[in-house]
Formats: sequence, structure tokens, C-alpha cells
Amino acid sequence: MACDLSIGRKIPCKDILGGITKVYFVNFGDLGTVTFNAGDEISNMTGTASAFQYDVKGSSSLEQAITSSRENGTTFFEQTLTLSLPKLSKEDNKEVKLLAYGRPHIVVEDYNGNCMMCGVDFGCEITGGSIATGAAMGDMSGYSLTLTATEKMPANFIESAVAGDPFAGMAGTFTIVVGTNS
Repeated sequence: MACDLSIGRKIPCKDILGGITKVYFVNFGDLGTVTFNAGDEISNMTGTASAFQYDVKGSSSLEQAITSSRENGTTFFEQTLTLSLPKLSKEDNKEVKLLAYGRPHIVVEDYNGNCMMCGVDFGCEITGGSIATGAAMGDMSGYSLTLTATEKMPANFIESAVAGDPFAGMAGTFTIVVGTNS
């Protein structure tokens, strides 16, 4: 049966770090054909696209909720990406608006060098957030965004990804567009 377990799991070593360091936004549909290996990792993408890199720190995170119903025979995964982007700018206002209008695919890179794709099939959507100046001098002035994807699998690891280039080894052409300091 396809849903039978295939491996066990021991207590892992304490050699990992929490948190994410970068996210890469790719416009919806630009991944081309996405191929998965037997471990559900993304093994290839054939598209031609720009991947817009956002560096993140602090309270940015990725969480995935599993929803399964015995009665309905369904299971899906809700991928929730929370981003904290300090500093307001007119350029960022425009990009946040475009993010809210669209439904990009998002690669999340964590501090352990893992790269995971959110919204592979259906894209990610901004489901909440704020643009705030803060009230006191030490408050954050910037963007707090919540992006959500509902998918049939958890965010897929990318097989050949390396830190700083989640598209390494792919057949497609992916250009990473690094932001600027404003």
C-alpha cells in the first residue's frame, strides 16, 4: 500500500539551528515542469525565471500545519511563511502590493542550508500583514507579512540546492535577483 511507513527515526544530534535566512520569490507558473524524486524532493525544474531574493532575520519563520480527515479521506498541508521586513520604502511598497496581487512560488532557505519550495502547485498568497511606522523610536518601521499556501505535500526540499543558490543543478535557467540596501 502506498501509505505504509518505510523508515524509522532516532533522536537526532543537536547540530541544527532554527530560523530562516533568505526567501526567493518566483512568479507563479515560471518554474516550468517540476520533477520529484522518490523522496518527494524537487529534483528538477525546467522553467526560465527570475528569483527575487529577500534576506530575512529575527522573527521570520516557516510553519506547516497538517490537516487530515478520516471521515473525508483527505490530507493537506498549510504552509505559513511569516516575514518581518524592516524599513519602509516606496519601492518596497510597490513590491508588497504586487506580492499581494499575485501568488508566487517561494523558496525558503534556513540556517542549516536547506531549501524548501512553498506553493509548488498552487502558489502562495498574502493572507495578512501590516505596513507600520511604529510608535516609539525603538519600534520596527516596516512590513509584517503572512503568506500561506495550501498544498498536497509539505514544502518540498530541493535536491541539489546549495546555500545562496536553491536552483543549482536545475535544467531551467533561474536568475537570482539580489536586492539593494535603501
